[in-house]
Amino acid sequence: MIVHALRACGMDPAFLVGGEIQVGEGPPRNAAWGTGEWIVVEGDESDRSLLRLEPEIAVITNVELDHHTTYGSRRDLEATLREFMSGAAQAVVWDRPEVLALRDGPVVAFDVANLLLEAGGSRFRIDGVEVRLAVPGEHNALNAAAALAACVLAGADLQRAAASLAEFRGVGRRFQRLGETGAGAVVFDDYAHHPTEVAATLQAARTLEPRRLVAVFQPHLYSRTAALWREFGDALALADVPAVVEIYPARERAEDFPGVTGLLVAEAASDAADGRRVLWLPDLGGAERVLRAELREGDLCLVLGAGDIDSLGRRLVA
Repeated sequence: MIVHALRACGMDPAFLVGGEIQVGEGPPRNAAWGTGEWIVVEGDESDRSLLRLEPEIAVITNVELDHHTTYGSRRDLEATLREFMSGAAQAVVWDRPEVLALRDGPVVAFDVANLLLEAGGSRFRIDGVEVRLAVPGEHNALNAAAALAACVLAGADLQRAAASLAEFRGVGRRFQRLGETGAGAVVFDDYAHHPTEVAATLQAARTLEPRRLVAVFQPHLYSRTAALWREFGDALALADVPAVVEIYPARERAEDFPGVTGLLVAEAASDAADGRRVLWLPDLGGAERVLRAELREGDLCLVLGAGDIDSLGRRLVA
C-alpha cells in the first residue's frame, strides 16, 4: 500500500517487499528500483534480520509471537522490535498501549474509527479524508491507516495518497482470487499462517457473503503448530466447513517434534466448531478429491498457509 500510494503521488520509490504487487506494466513483482528518494522495505523479524535495516520511518502494525524457534518469549520479541524502532527518526505504530510502549521517541499512532465494511472492501475517514478500499477486512483498513501515516511522513499528500488506495488490488497470496471450480465455487488463496491472520482472513471473506465459507488450512512448521494448535483450531472454527491438511515442514523435521501433526489442529477445530463437520485431509491429492465433491455454487473456498497449499487451490480451479 505504501509503494502504491507513493507512486500515485509521483514519488516512485524503490521497494523490496514480501508479496508481489502490480507496478506498471508487466507481471507482478516484489522488488524494483525507482527514481525517487525513498525505498520501501518489509523488515523480517523471523530471524531478526530487520535489525540490519536503518529506517528513517519505522512502521509496526502489530506485535505477536510467531517465530518460536527464534524467540524464547514475547518479551524477547518486544526487545527486538524496540531495538528496530530505536534507530528510526519517525515511527508509525498501532494505537495500542503494549505496542506504543516499544517506541521511545517521536511516534504517530494510527487506528481506524467509524469503519464501514462492504462486500470486498471498506470505507472510513482519516483526518477528514475519505478512504475507500477494494481489499476486504478490518485488518486491511488498519494496514491502510498505517500506510497513509507513513506516506505523509515521507512527504506525500494525504488526499492524493488516500484516493489512490481505491485502486489498490492487493498482493499475491493475500486473499488472491484464483478462480472458480467447475461447480461454481470461488477459490481464494491466502498466506495466513498465524491464528490472528487466519481469523482476520476468514472474517474478511464473510464480507463477500458466501453461501458457505470453506477454509482449508495447511499448518506451517512443526514448532509453530506445537505452540499454537489450539489457537489455530479456534480461528478455523469461524468457517462453516473447516479443513486441515498435514503440516508443511519447511526447514524443520518431523522426527524433532514427535506427536506434532496437523491432526492436532483438526481436533482443536472440531472442539471449537459446535458439532459442525471438520475435515482432516492429510495429503493434498486426497484433499483435492474430497473438495471437488464438497464445493458447490455459492461457496467460497479459502486455501490458507505459507507452504504449497496454493497449488491445491490452483488445481481446484484448473
